[in-house]
Amino acid sequence: MIMTKLKTILISTCLVLLVATLACSGDGIPGNPDEGNWVEKSDFEGAIRSGAASFSINGIGYVGTGYDGDNRLNDLWEYDPDRDAWRRLADFPGVSRSAAMAFTINGKGYLGAGYDGNNELNDFWEYDPSLNSWKQIADLAGPARHSGIAFGLGDKGYVGTGFDGSNDLKDFWEYDPATDQWTQRTSVGGSKRIGAFTFTVDNVAYVGGGSHNDILEQDLWKYDPADDRWTELDDLDDELSGDDDIARANAVAFVVSGKAYLSTGTADGILADTWAYSPIEDEWVEMTGFEGRARTAAVAFAINGVGYVVTGRNGNSRFDDIWLFDPLEPYEEND
Repeated sequence: MIMTKLKTILISTCLVLLVATLACSGDGIPGNPDEGNWVEKSDFEGAIRSGAASFSINGIGYVGTGYDGDNRLNDLWEYDPDRDAWRRLADFPGVSRSAAMAFTINGKGYLGAGYDGNNELNDFWEYDPSLNSWKQIADLAGPARHSGIAFGLGDKGYVGTGFDGSNDLKDFWEYDPATDQWTQRTSVGGSKRIGAFTFTVDNVAYVGGGSHNDILEQDLWKYDPADDRWTELDDLDDELSGDDDIARANAVAFVVSGKAYLSTGTADGILADTWAYSPIEDEWVEMTGFEGRARTAAVAFAINGVGYVVTGRNGNSRFDDIWLFDPLEPYEEND
């Protein structure tokens, strides 16, 4: 009888210690890994917002447009990481909007499409940082839309997917600045989707996630512009656990040293977890979770070997903070 009680006490004690160890292993960060470190930087100086657009050129990050909860916006700001400082630039000259798309080609930024509160848009504009000026280019040849994907590859820009006011989309268009023309290319693989994520590594583009018919898409595709072909990759799940926690909509993605990093967004709720993707292994690994408030509809860019996540919303709250993520530094708790 005594021995039985002792065994019961020992087993209970071990279980308590095991649970405590597991609970403390990640210092409370979502996902509990200790790879990668988030550091809060100088607040974005524009209005709080979600649904902004962003791009980076020559070591400078650019953030503009978006929605502050009352109005669509048309301002543009630059972030200099060397000075940890923001500066307002020439306002975007098109209609104020949110959920626009942006990309970079040959040292210039391109921003267009989106939603003005009443209508989906298809106009596009080119920003020249050397002149701090905008000029209108040819309208997107496909349907007007918001919440699509956009990226630059080589000397061409690409726009696709999104929502046209009635339907989700999967069409895909290439922009050539030399001719100021849009050309339709092979549609994005898999389902139509809104709020997908995209990134580029070694002149190959990757598109995944988003939602269609209010269901999260679990797939990931890569696009090679050389043969205009989409190839399906492994689904968005953790190779170690098999969990499908990676799938999401309205997330941010950026590339550092040949790997992509995916963070924030929406699934069953608003997210703060962060994942690293290796194109070589076609595998995802969880990293230190985003340390700001969980959010969706933020923007991100990468400069000098680190990523930056800025703005976004959680419910009716919108944000103006910016966070640096260094994937090579171990986790350190922010004050």
